[in-house]
Amino acid sequence: MAAPVSLNLTSGSALFKTKYAKVTDNMYNSANIMAARVKKKHNFTGDQMLHSVPLSMGGSVGSGTLPKANVKSRAKALLTAKKVYGVALIDRESIKAALSDEGAFVRLTKQSVQDTVESYNRNVSRILFGYGDGSLGTIAAGGVAGLNPYVLTILDVDAIANTTSEMFKEANWEEGDYINIGASTDLFSIDSIDVATKAITVTRQTGAGVPLPGDVCYMQGSKDNDPQGFRSTIDKSAGSLYNIAIQRRWESEKKDAAAGAVSEDLMNEVMLNIEKKFGKVPNLIMASYTQFRKLLVLISSEKRYPVSPRDKKLIGKISFNGLEFMSTMGPVPIFSERFVEADRIYFLNDNFIEVHHRPDFGWFDDDGTVFLRKADSDEYEARYGGYYENLIIPTAHGVLHNLAV
Repeated sequence: MAAPVSLNLTSGSALFKTKYAKVTDNMYNSANIMAARVKKKHNFTGDQMLHSVPLSMGGSVGSGTLPKANVKSRAKALLTAKKVYGVALIDRESIKAALSDEGAFVRLTKQSVQDTVESYNRNVSRILFGYGDGSLGTIAAGGVAGLNPYVLTILDVDAIANTTSEMFKEANWEEGDYINIGASTDLFSIDSIDVATKAITVTRQTGAGVPLPGDVCYMQGSKDNDPQGFRSTIDKSAGSLYNIAIQRRWESEKKDAAAGAVSEDLMNEVMLNIEKKFGKVPNLIMASYTQFRKLLVLISSEKRYPVSPRDKKLIGKISFNGLEFMSTMGPVPIFSERFVEADRIYFLNDNFIEVHHRPDFGWFDDDGTVFLRKADSDEYEARYGGYYENLIIPTAHGVLHNLAV
């Protein structure tokens, strides 16, 4: 009998992908409700993608005499792929110690794989509910020169200008993340978050500048590099979106609650206005935990509403439970989402949200191995992710913002 073949970095890479491709795909598709429900396509080839969008019905109707035909107005939404990554760091000695045993290798890499894809999926959610520019928050009170670490207080006011992250969002900040501040590429690590005071403590890793009030904090390397998010599409009220000018048929419904309490009337108003303009109603409501708690009290006929992921392969593996809102057009599920600002409720139609990936999304192995030697270190990197853009048709969605918190 031939002796068993020992694992090496090449065969270990194949095992890495074989053992983890399915589970990481499941995590990416279903770790949160929006990631599970939006349409995912992997056909984004070429430099850019154009998506045809109808903006009128045409004017070819009339009575009494034969009407004059007109051309239905269409526009082309322009998509540009963005680079979004996650990186796993694996010690070389540990890899070598496990290479002769498949089980040992799997156990060694399991936690690193899980941590990387969970963090990647967290970032995907941040992006989807974000501004498309990588912003995490704006500094209200900055650091002190010569004092490192810095304690930074984050601005906490409602805004719909979709230029920067205004309202403090706890989900945006995680201990251990690296961030950039302002236009600089200087690197800061997040040490701690004080939710009560809306303050973060950061330690400078590179550079010498002092964080100042008005500076915007960004996820590392992400300034102006994120795919589109709800804040950059649903909040948009001027300029252009996907290279199409904002107009009546290319703008979301926005309702300012003027610091009032959430009510069924306000929710019905947003739902009906979307239907009146777009012809279809939202099929999903995403609320902050703050507003979801208020809805638990408001909706007296509380029901649990199960929703399965869009991908049929994941049905039975993951599901979600939420409230049921009885709108004028029937029941609509409501879910809580930590990446929604405290004063907000989104009204979404997931049939009009698409994620366009370039091919070969997942673990990088173009060099014949998942493991890439880290410079000046006895460690290897495994890279996960790819290139994609979110296509969010604004007219299908709406937001109720500036609610009492």
